[in-house]
Amino acid sequence: MAEPEFTARGVRIARWPRSLTRAGEVRIEDGRLALLTSYGSEIDSAPVGAVRAGRPWFAKSDEAVATVNGTRYRLTLHRDGDGDAESAESGRFLAALKRAAGRR
Repeated sequence: MAEPEFTARGVRIARWPRSLTRAGEVRIEDGRLALLTSYGSEIDSAPVGAVRAGRPWFAKSDEAVATVNGTRYRLTLHRDGDGDAESAESGRFLAALKRAAGRR
């Protein structure tokens, strides 16, 4: 089994208007994006080519929005430290998603 291209733990995953988990995991592995609960069960997954993601202008620097199988999820990617590290984590997620999908 190959190592994941991107993984982030402690992610708050919300589907408007409610939170699904406050300590979930986002993983990009083998060309698929998977959203997992803190217990490891799958919330949703899809091929990276079918996922739309970005950082809206109204979102905080540590947030990203991903549309997976037609459902919008708000991902809050926390990292211990200051706001620059948090914004770097969400930027790292978006870059990994583009790289995995083969988009430049």
